[in-house]
Amino acid sequence: MLIDLLPISLRKYFQMSKRQRKHEVQSAIWYMPLFYISMSIVFVAATLILDMIVELDQYTFEFFRISGDITRMLVSTLIGGILTLSAFTLNSLLVVLTTFSGQFSPRMLLNFISDRRTQHALGIFNGSFVYVLLVFLFVGNKTKEAYVAVPIITVALAFIAAVTFIYFINHATTWMQVHNITETMKQSSESIINKTLSEELETYRTEEPGDLMEDERDREKGLDSVGSGYIQIVNYKSMIEEARKDNIIIKFHSQVGDYILEGNQMLSYWGPGANQVDEAKYCRMIEIGHKETELQDIQMGMHKLAEIAIKSLGNDDPKTASDTIFRMAELMLTVEDYITFTPYLKDEEGQVRLILLSESFEYYIYRGFGYIRHYARDNHLIITELISALAMVAESIDPSKHDRIWEFACNTLDHIEQEIIYNLDKVFLLNAVKKLADLTDHQFDYNAIERRFYPEKI
Repeated sequence: MLIDLLPISLRKYFQMSKRQRKHEVQSAIWYMPLFYISMSIVFVAATLILDMIVELDQYTFEFFRISGDITRMLVSTLIGGILTLSAFTLNSLLVVLTTFSGQFSPRMLLNFISDRRTQHALGIFNGSFVYVLLVFLFVGNKTKEAYVAVPIITVALAFIAAVTFIYFINHATTWMQVHNITETMKQSSESIINKTLSEELETYRTEEPGDLMEDERDREKGLDSVGSGYIQIVNYKSMIEEARKDNIIIKFHSQVGDYILEGNQMLSYWGPGANQVDEAKYCRMIEIGHKETELQDIQMGMHKLAEIAIKSLGNDDPKTASDTIFRMAELMLTVEDYITFTPYLKDEEGQVRLILLSESFEYYIYRGFGYIRHYARDNHLIITELISALAMVAESIDPSKHDRIWEFACNTLDHIEQEIIYNLDKVFLLNAVKKLADLTDHQFDYNAIERRFYPEKI
């Protein structure tokens, strides 16, 4: 096949699904510059046609006519100028990427590179350089006495490139500010919940399992993974439809974001039509790759936010950690609003067809705040901020989840050494715990916590 003759770096795009290929291409740094370079070639053709075929100089005022010698000198000069701006932009990009890797997380590099503003800036520089280079090749050896379109468009592109350089520097410095970084991470995770998970999962969720065909469970069959890697995308809609046609129920033993080895059990299925199932078609509905992706994995977004907080703790930057904690709390509200915590997915007839791994609000609380509290250790200020964030979450969500939040907070306090905490740290920490106890209706449990910190009051 022709695909096998392509380099591996290009071959992988043809082996992806349409959805993942679109995501990967738009996240690649070469996609937008290639588009601008293609557009610049079109502009070169249009410009040369206007000046050399249509001879635009015959239909314009004398003011707009530029002599051939000046035009050639102008174009040759701007080649170096635009190339210099491109070099400065590339250098700035490398500085930003290096800073992100060292200070925050290497997983954030993709977010900056895939940002539309970053790609448009790089595309403008590359497109402008290719334009002036190609124009110079055509006008450099021509004896035409006057030009109109070439000098005007060339000067306009140089002006646009200069403004874009200023814009890119401002964009890079603004993007690097902590509150913008955390807000970008949060919005990315919310987008996954709102658009991807809501459309692909919530439509089919049901809290009532109904008929699970338990009488067929003794003939349950397993489906092993055909490769090793991260589970990136599951086509739930097609899988539900095919399971309906085959009259089976499918149970997942792993979820999106999990790493699975070849031969590990990935699915199991049972039902009246289990003996006639084409297992290969279900394997094609699950994409496994060498890296994690955010297309359906809300946990990856949470991990990115948590990593920012953890890195900031290591860099003695508590304000960044606090900001990240509150962004995480805001994300918890989106999780609570848009995700129904049931593993059952039904078809259009109401019959359960897929059973996912069970998740709960407590699970997302742990994924969001568990890593942060582990690395915070004896940083009582950060622990206090974490308890305050949990109190704000408890104030905004359904009371049925209050017990889970309180249990997580109590477990966090169990590992604080009461003997080494400063008095004011103790006061503010207990104030945050008291507020959480009042919101979750655990005032009696709070009294026991207060006695632990002030045993002399017993």
